[in-house]
Amino acid sequence: MLDIMLPFYGRDDHFRAAVESVLTQADDRWRLVIIDDANPDTAPGAWARSISDPRVEYIRHSENHGINPTFQECLERSAAEWVTVFGCDDIMESGYVQRVLDLADQYPSAGFIHPGADVIDSDGRPVRTLVDTAKSMYRPRGPRPTTLSGENLAVSITRGNWMNFPALAWHGPTVRSIGFRPDFDVVQDLALALDVCRAGRGLVLDDEVVFHYRRHAASVSSWRAVDGSRFAEERRFFLEEAALFDEQGWHQAARAARTHLSSRINALTRVPAALRVGDRAGAGSLIRHASGR
Repeated sequence: MLDIMLPFYGRDDHFRAAVESVLTQADDRWRLVIIDDANPDTAPGAWARSISDPRVEYIRHSENHGINPTFQECLERSAAEWVTVFGCDDIMESGYVQRVLDLADQYPSAGFIHPGADVIDSDGRPVRTLVDTAKSMYRPRGPRPTTLSGENLAVSITRGNWMNFPALAWHGPTVRSIGFRPDFDVVQDLALALDVCRAGRGLVLDDEVVFHYRRHAASVSSWRAVDGSRFAEERRFFLEEAALFDEQGWHQAARAARTHLSSRINALTRVPAALRVGDRAGAGSLIRHASGR
């Protein structure tokens, strides 16, 4: 079984498209749990409560908890062997569940599975951004499906986080025992992946596209990138990881974390956007991060 956990705070139309993509799965081995983090618009919640499928559960917070606590609640409320923390603005192809569970059968020791995913814009059209082009440069080459583990996995995703977090399926018992680190709101996905790696479980990477990841300017990671706060968190995270890697004897991974080159390049590409909105302080923060200061 696959538990699809859907933390929700955002646009009604994106949310409905996400939910409907779960309801149309060709493989029925799924459960959908929607956690509404006190979204101001109550119409999406009313629509979700009207869904008659017994595999769908809807929960609404009385007040906003924020990203990290809600993600952690997703893990705690999950029960299946495999868990996806689904994005409320993303879309699954009808073969997502089947492909993930097929890969789980083929690779029983996996800690997480990254099925094939492409990128769409706010209107659902295929898009290729500078960020996605950069991510593709760090994505491992070779035949699919393939596996990565240990320091090789740590180096790959630390050098450049090429993963699309909402597309990932996680080994439930492993991630429920680890949990999201409570002090991160942007890099919590990468932190969890590295913690799963340290627990001795690897990644299965596939190219069969069964997921559409939506990239748009309203996302938390996008607006925090413009004001520079995202990269302050990333800088702190990578320096902490470098120390942990050195303790493990993973010195190549430690060097990748200290350099965090892809993060610095990403910050540099955000400078024009910060200047366009007149945020000189944000632009200065981005430039300092890009220069490694």
